[in-house]
Amino acid sequence: MRDRLREIIETRAHDPEAITRAAASRVKAASPLGDGGRAMIIAADHPARGALAAGGNPTAMADRAELLERLCVALARPGVTGVLGTADILEDLLLLGVLDGKAVFGSMNRGGLAGAAFEVDDRFTGYDAGTIAAMGFDGGKMLTRIAPEDPATPSILENTACAVNALAERRLVAMVEPFWSAWRDGQLRNDLSPDAVIKSIAVASGLGATSAHTWLKLPAVAGMERVLAATTLPVLLLGGEVRDADAAFASWKEALALPVVRGLVVGRSLLYPADDDVAGAVDRAVSLL
Repeated sequence: MRDRLREIIETRAHDPEAITRAAASRVKAASPLGDGGRAMIIAADHPARGALAAGGNPTAMADRAELLERLCVALARPGVTGVLGTADILEDLLLLGVLDGKAVFGSMNRGGLAGAAFEVDDRFTGYDAGTIAAMGFDGGKMLTRIAPEDPATPSILENTACAVNALAERRLVAMVEPFWSAWRDGQLRNDLSPDAVIKSIAVASGLGATSAHTWLKLPAVAGMERVLAATTLPVLLLGGEVRDADAAFASWKEALALPVVRGLVVGRSLLYPADDDVAGAVDRAVSLL
């Protein structure tokens, strides 16, 4: 990968339009859900929000060559249908030629840096709907923290609604990742109780002038049958920072049996598993589908 990385560096310096050409020639996925109707999407948009930690290593995702190598391994596994990332990462993957036949989702708001005092104010500093469409991608993802005591929350809800509208106008997926959140001891905490997740679903589902192209990216929590009774929108389960892999896989398996759940969007726990076996972790996740 180090040699390939040098090629990317040289291309970016001397032939940046190669990225546009690679996007134009990419073979698109037949469906955002993959041929089998179930999505297995690898997430890699964490670094742009300053979230570099994985598996106890605070800078695990800081080495771009290693991250790209792990992404290439994951994307090559049978059953993996797509990837989610920011422009810098997706463009590297385009130059590597590994996105043919994959659904691609652009991460739209990365301004709420992890641990910052303005973390709730997650401004849209990444992809916009026009660029996602121009690149031939399948949709955009937006993180939407709903913190009732934080005055930045209304603007975040408005910006998410605008993004939902812009994507829907282009018939692209709006992947909304909502959390009911609160400040505790100077840190923004997501409330993962069933009732809080239900409230986040109710708010997120109503954002925008139409929900026809809205999907929800949600955590697997206790009582998912009751939680997911709150929506008819397609749901993808997120991975997050997994401390107990067996428990996480068990919760994903249980939730995947529910009719609104269409697949998984998982990043760090598959790219940086405890045993460092990326292919094995991805294959195990795919087996749940």
